[in-house]
This record gives sequence, C-alpha cells and structure tokens, in this order.
Amino acid sequence: SLSQPDREGMFHRGPGLNLTSGQYTAPIAGYYTFSTTLHIVRREPRRKGQGCRGSRLRVLICVQSHCQQNSNLETISRLESSGDLFTVSVTGTLYLQAGQYASVFVDNTAGSPLTVQSGSDFSAVLLGV
Repeated sequence: SLSQPDREGMFHRGPGLNLTSGQYTAPIAGYYTFSTTLHIVRREPRRKGQGCRGSRLRVLICVQSHCQQNSNLETISRLESSGDLFTVSVTGTLYLQAGQYASVFVDNTAGSPLTVQSGSDFSAVLLGV
C-alpha cells in the first residue's frame, strides 16, 4: 500500500539539511550543485501610481549568508504586472568547506508582500572533492 510521506521529510535523504533553519551544511569539503525552485505569490496588487521601476525579485543561494559576487548563485526576475504567482529557479555549483552552509535568500524590491508557497524546493548534491 502507498503511504503519504511527511511533508517535511519528502525527498529528504542524507545528512546536512536542516529543515528548521533552511540551511544545508556540507558534511565534507567539495563542489556541490545546488538547486532551488520557489513558487512565490504576491499578496496584494501594486498600488496605483507605483511604477514598474524596482519591481524585481532576486533569488540567491549564498554560502555562510554572505551574498558577495563570488560566493553565491543568483537570478533576477522581473515581476510583471499581470499574474500574482511567480516561479523562480536557481541552479549552479558552489565550493563549500566542511561545516560551511548554504541557504536561499529572497531579495524583495517589489513593494508588495511576497509569500513562498509549499511545493517550493531546495536541494544540494555533492559532485566531487
């Protein structure tokens, strides 16, 4: 018989991922491929008179919460006025020392509250040392 997996435990295999903090901690030093897909809802429409300027959404995967140019993966999406649901993906490779962590950041310059929906994901796979 099929059983519904726990929401938190779904596709959770191997050490390193802390579901409370949203951080993946590298068990050993090496190159890791990271991937995240976020389903984001804009909660309220842009107010009248608020131009399109600045309505961008940056999604980053950063090492040790430092989002400098050389230690992160980043994508920038333009929030079009039509539609309130956006899907943003970031994928790439980062080098982590043993014990370093990587996590996802959302930089919201849209001027509207954003909510990350369930069904979003974050994964890390060791490629090699």
